[in-house]
Amino acid sequence: MRRAAGIAAAAFGAAAVALGAFGAHALRGRLDESALALWRSAVEYQFWHALALLAVGGADARQVRLRAGAVVAFVCGIVLFCGSLYLLALGAPRWLGAATPLGGLALMAGWLLTGLAFWRDAAKRHGISE
Repeated sequence: MRRAAGIAAAAFGAAAVALGAFGAHALRGRLDESALALWRSAVEYQFWHALALLAVGGADARQVRLRAGAVVAFVCGIVLFCGSLYLLALGAPRWLGAATPLGGLALMAGWLLTGLAFWRDAAKRHGISE
């Protein structure tokens, strides 16, 4: 899972750079300010969660299943949350916005699974009962 998380983090990070530049240069003047704000939000969330993937993937190998769940949740969240924002900014039908909160839930699940993994790691290291 470490390798997959690292590859996903690198791909999402590189794509965020490209999409950010595309939004700033190619889309400026073509989209209204509201659509550009959606685009910028998508890029920002994608960057932060690419970094989260990198951190989860590079962390200590304990709690492998929880960390793997976090990786899957972050990937799904980036695709659903950021992807729906990109598409909405480009004029996709409004019903596609239903994917945005699902993606947000997936991103939150990734953070919660990451926190639980760290909690359990610390509990095991210190002999604390969960």
